[in-house]
Formats: sequence, structure tokens, C-alpha cells
Amino acid sequence: MATTHRHDRQDRPSPRDRRASTLALAHALTAAERGLAVIPLSRTKLPALPSPHRAEDDPHACRGACGRPGHGVHDATTDPARVRALFAAAPWATGYGIACGLPPHHLIGVDLDTDAHGPRDDGSGEGADSSAELRRIALTHLFSIPPTVVVITPSGGRHVWLSGPPDTAVPNSAGRLAPGVDVRGAGGYLVGPGSVTHAGVYRLAPGTADLPPAPCPPALLRLLAPAAPRRTGPRPATAASQGGGLVEFVRSAHEGQRNTRLFWAACRAQENGLGETLTEPLVAAARHTGLSDREARATLASAARFTTRTNTP
Repeated sequence: MATTHRHDRQDRPSPRDRRASTLALAHALTAAERGLAVIPLSRTKLPALPSPHRAEDDPHACRGACGRPGHGVHDATTDPARVRALFAAAPWATGYGIACGLPPHHLIGVDLDTDAHGPRDDGSGEGADSSAELRRIALTHLFSIPPTVVVITPSGGRHVWLSGPPDTAVPNSAGRLAPGVDVRGAGGYLVGPGSVTHAGVYRLAPGTADLPPAPCPPALLRLLAPAAPRRTGPRPATAASQGGGLVEFVRSAHEGQRNTRLFWAACRAQENGLGETLTEPLVAAARHTGLSDREARATLASAARFTTRTNTP
């Protein structure tokens, strides 16, 4: 993530910046002790060190193999001596970035902008109530976010830290999961808590400072991971078998999860073009769990409206 444009370099940092840099180094060293690889950042949230290849034809070709600092996230390290050396080379740095996708945590960052009307955290475009979007996705796909590290951004947004499996590389994305929900994965970085930027200070949410990054729920990981190549041969499951699985999923629901399972199954049926075909089988399955016909049909109607609204451009 090295960049060729001007960084916030200052030959003589102000006393305020020197204090901010000292604190940033302290926070970065603490993060490194926890196994989080770090780099120094400027007040713009960009890597503080300019690329040593910025005068070359292809300044992004090298990813640190030359041994010199200035390769953005590719400089990230947990070695305390190396961290100190990077900050010594960038005394104007007032923050630090935490590289995602690296062992031992294989960090995944879910960036939520909670301002429904103001500008996004990166200053571009209109905001979105991304916390509500994430709750909607969690309800639809039957997962919940476990207690984990949460960083509050200067704009009031949230960075949710999750740990991924070592065999899955989650890509960076902006708005692919939902409007206003960005993802930081392999090759990306998160602004670390305690960093000072032009927008303000990044802070840990109360009660999350001592938590490790929680494992990413499998259902969410499937949404974040790269899509599998499309099969060109016969489909592995017929519509009938897909429908049977959804009906059985509803029939096996226990009290407290009946409506949720029925709603989820109805949404999948609508998405697969089986809405009308599975209406009566799903109602019968819901009756088997103890729901009334009226409750079941109301849930199916709600799922149909939700799916239509979600799929409408």
C-alpha cells in the first residue's frame, strides 16, 4: 500500500506531534506484543514512510524485498526493534496501522459507518446506517457477532475486529457486503486505537480492550471470502432437493427459533425461484413446530417483501 503522492512529512515535528508520535509508538509496541503486525501512519491515515521506489517507472513492483522501509503494509512487523526503527524513520507519524490477514490472528476488519446521513468515514460519498445493515445480514444468514475488539473512529463509526482461519484469504472490499460496510482483509490495514489523525483520535470501545479478536462466524466468513468458481457441469443439487432441505430446516426448529428459521428458509426459497413451490410445504413444516397457519403465512409474506426489496436495484 505504498503511495507515490506527498506524505505528511515534517523536518521539525511540532511538540504536539512529537507527543502524538511517542504515544503512537507506545501503542504500536503494545499491539506488536499481542501478535499484531504494525506500521507507522501519518495524520492522513496513510503509511508515513514514502516509497523508496517513487522515482521508478513501477514504484509498486517491490513489496519490501529490497530491504528498505517505505512499502506500506508490506513493512508491517511484530519485531519491537523493527517497529522502533520504522517510527524513528518517520518522526512525523502520529498513528499506526495494523496489517490484516497475517498470522497468528489473520485479522479481518469490518468497518461500520454508523452515520446514516453524514459523509462516510473516509470522507467520500453519503453515509449509511451500516450497523443496521450488518444486523439485517446477521438475521438473514443466522449468525451473531461474538464479543470482540471494537475501535471507535473519530466520526463515530466502528471497526469490528475478527479472526479468520489461516487457509482463507479475505479480500478487501468497499460496500460489497452492504452499503457503508467495508472490509479490510489480506493486504489491507486498520488504523490502530490511540492513533491521532486529522479527523481525531481512534479509541477502543469500552469493555473491549482486553478481548482478543473473536473468530469470524462461519456464515459471515462465507460472505466475505472470494466466491468459488462457477461450475459449468450439472448442478450438484436439484430444485427439489434444495426445497426439501429448506423444509427440513424449518421442521427441525425448536421453540425460540421457529420464526427465524422460517424467515431464513423463505428468503432462500424466493432467491432460488422456489417461493410459490415451497409455500405450502413451508407452512406445513411451520405447523409441525407449533406455529399457526396465520403466523407462518405472515412470515412468508414478510420474507417475500424483504427479498423483493433487497434485489431491486
